[in-house]
Amino acid sequence: MQTSNALDPQSPQARAIYDLAIPLTIIFALIFVIVTGAIIYAILRFRGRAGEPDPKQIPGNRNVEIAWTIIPFLIVILLLAMTISAMNRADPPPAPSPDLVVTGHQFWWQADYPASGVITANEIHIPTGKPLSVRLESKDVLHEFWVPELTRKMTNVPGQPNHIWLQADKPGTYIGQCSEFCGTQHAWMRILVVADEPSKFEEWQRAQLQPGQAATSDATAKGLVLFQTSTCINCHAIRGVTGADLRVAPDLTHVGSRKQLGAGILENTPANMRLWLKSPQHIKPGALMPDFNFTDEQLDQLAEYLSTLQ
Repeated sequence: MQTSNALDPQSPQARAIYDLAIPLTIIFALIFVIVTGAIIYAILRFRGRAGEPDPKQIPGNRNVEIAWTIIPFLIVILLLAMTISAMNRADPPPAPSPDLVVTGHQFWWQADYPASGVITANEIHIPTGKPLSVRLESKDVLHEFWVPELTRKMTNVPGQPNHIWLQADKPGTYIGQCSEFCGTQHAWMRILVVADEPSKFEEWQRAQLQPGQAATSDATAKGLVLFQTSTCINCHAIRGVTGADLRVAPDLTHVGSRKQLGAGILENTPANMRLWLKSPQHIKPGALMPDFNFTDEQLDQLAEYLSTLQ
């Protein structure tokens, strides 16, 4: 399974944090070595020995007091200057309007592209080399959006939007997660950020604006009818399907093209799609999708239909 690596920054924003963390770690390590070394030296050099007088005391030594006041003060000023510089690089002011809105739900992510109207779930596509102004929202509890290789972590607060910048220097798939405990399935609230070349991103965006693929076989036609007549349609949207316009749960218009199911808990394959539909509460206990007790035939039909939504 692909993992994230905070020590491998792939954007200017993440690199600013990395460039601050490394010298700070070195400075803190040196302070630790010096202080620990001084303590060990004092313990060994001045330990009590029978018959020897106490070590000479230096109370009120002005030179020593000035030194151990000025040196820490200068270190703190240096750290402050480095931190402010990194903050300005990692967190510029937000754009007047966001390029992307990411909303946290229990336990999945919704991604809206206001300029184009694209809406997707758990898998964000971005063009390489372009900084995106991202507004973070939450529909229920506190979540925290974090893609370590691309950006800093920031909390999604209900009723109080926050902001980050998201950018990738090179194409690739980057793993993100919720880093604020938000309930039973907090650990399975993954997000994929897929960085595409600008031309490929535009191609993906045009494809996302298309309606869901029409049923092309008897099984997929029955799967579509099952979707419309069961309670699936009360929560999920599929563009082009009459009545399927609610987004209480992930938008399924192009669910078949996504890499994962259940916000990362399963790889998106036809077999896993069927497994998920059969028993979502067994796969992801605490998720808001209930078990529907579909028959084997219904599972085959619905899974086949959803898998065709590319």
